[in-house]
Amino acid sequence: MTRFPILTLIALFIFAACNSEEPTEERTEAPSRTLEYTASVEFLSTESDPVSEVEVAVADDDQSRSEGLMNVHDLPRDAGMLFIFEDEEPRSFWMANTPLSLDIIYINSDFEIVRIHRNTPAYSNDNFLSEEPAMYVVEVNAGYTMRHDIVEGMSIRIIE
Repeated sequence: MTRFPILTLIALFIFAACNSEEPTEERTEAPSRTLEYTASVEFLSTESDPVSEVEVAVADDDQSRSEGLMNVHDLPRDAGMLFIFEDEEPRSFWMANTPLSLDIIYINSDFEIVRIHRNTPAYSNDNFLSEEPAMYVVEVNAGYTMRHDIVEGMSIRIIE
């Protein structure tokens, strides 16, 4: 008689273990996009001396700004994307469908860097706020701003 309850308990534990697995979220990757780099952004020290330069793909309309770096799986070390807006206002970016960790750099209409979010996590749904009005945004590979000592208060120059 004692054998039946033990076997029943074992069967219940196995059944419970099989059913308690968390469903895994499968991420279906969209085909990787290739960017066309048509301009450059030069980062300038507070004394206006060049610090570094990146080749950028330009996002200057609603479609390209909305798409951003989504589904871009390979970004060269010294490349990025420049977002150009028609007006200066507080901005918010997120990393949905973006498979790369990035540094997001917010720039005002005077070309001054007003906010940097470093090492934003890939695929994050968090909002990364400019906190101050921005007219331009530059996205580069995570760690770029640290490697080149780029900080808030510096400025940029756009070279087309």
